[in-house]
Amino acid sequence: MYKIYLKSGKEESLRRFHPWVFSGAISRVEGKVQEGDLVDIYTSQNEFIARGHYQIGSIMVRVLTFDEQEAIDASFWKNRLHEAYQKRQAIGIASYPGNNTFRLVHGEGDNLPGLVIDIYNRTAVMQAHSAGMHYQRMEIAQTLMEVMDGKIDHIYYKSETTLPYKADLGPENGFLIGGSKDNIAVEYGLQFHIDWLKGQKTGFFVDQRENRALLERYSKGRSVLNMFCYTGGFSVYAMRGGALQVDSVDSSAKAIELTKKNVALNFPDDKRHNAYAEDAFKFLDEMEKDKYDLIILDPPAFAKHRDALRNALQGYRRINAKAFEKIRHGGILFTFSCSQAVNKDQFRTSVFTAAAASGRKVSILHQLTQPADHPVNIYHPEGEYLKGLVLYVE
Repeated sequence: MYKIYLKSGKEESLRRFHPWVFSGAISRVEGKVQEGDLVDIYTSQNEFIARGHYQIGSIMVRVLTFDEQEAIDASFWKNRLHEAYQKRQAIGIASYPGNNTFRLVHGEGDNLPGLVIDIYNRTAVMQAHSAGMHYQRMEIAQTLMEVMDGKIDHIYYKSETTLPYKADLGPENGFLIGGSKDNIAVEYGLQFHIDWLKGQKTGFFVDQRENRALLERYSKGRSVLNMFCYTGGFSVYAMRGGALQVDSVDSSAKAIELTKKNVALNFPDDKRHNAYAEDAFKFLDEMEKDKYDLIILDPPAFAKHRDALRNALQGYRRINAKAFEKIRHGGILFTFSCSQAVNKDQFRTSVFTAAAASGRKVSILHQLTQPADHPVNIYHPEGEYLKGLVLYVE
């Protein structure tokens, strides 16, 4: 086992069970460690403190265990996957009637940093964010089949865009087990085509499930605008909620086609829905004032890293200001940030600044986050990436 020694005093975050070791905390590395290798971490006093996957970059180790006696072997993977599945059963999402879509493994939130697994009906989509998880993919896949005990038949690996490019791993997306072409999954009774081949994330934004359900309750009798619609999840829920009109907007023509397919899957020949492949900012600039009384702003991450934070916050201010300017009196705004680099207070400040600039009276109805199957490790607050507000605009 390779060994990494920390600088004096740099073990404090690990004593609080934070699962990352940053490059600046490392004093020396013993051996010719390669990206993805398992390493043991020691304090400057030669005391074992953690074990994890080594990687190149500012985060140099993703911790898998703080127990020196716990080997990273077949039993480890089985225990962690079983714990994750038990957690989903405990919160009810793994056996909820009319739902076969949920996240089974959420990285640090399930003590498996660098690994994401989403379940879509009888297909699991696995995504690695570290070389260590990439190298273990087949062992994880085989163990997953055992843990799920007949609940899934297929495992698709989708990591071409999520693995560190410096590792030069040459990953290829494809089925590790099985090979299903049935990509329709059900979320709270609504059907969706899941694009795990070329879609964003694992093919669907599972993390907005509860927020979509909330939107449904506000949609009756309203004219709805779903910006950055992607696969049209919010649009489909709004239609079931009784919206008078639903317009979906995304800059991607492919996303618009998928939105149309999902609407048709649930509401064939329904004339209430329109879809537009247009730039979001341009659409908001040119749209008629007071046309909509329910607007959803769910943009992609404006900031992938902290260097882009300033521009991201300006982007949130700008797009929310336009929504405040155009929304009808008595309208409701669902607004989100999925940028991990933008914290809750920064996002809210951007939205509040936009509201003040508009001169409108605005009230907070709900403060939103990711659902329970995207748990936040209490020792890793960075895991709370999804922030949302539901606002009433007078």
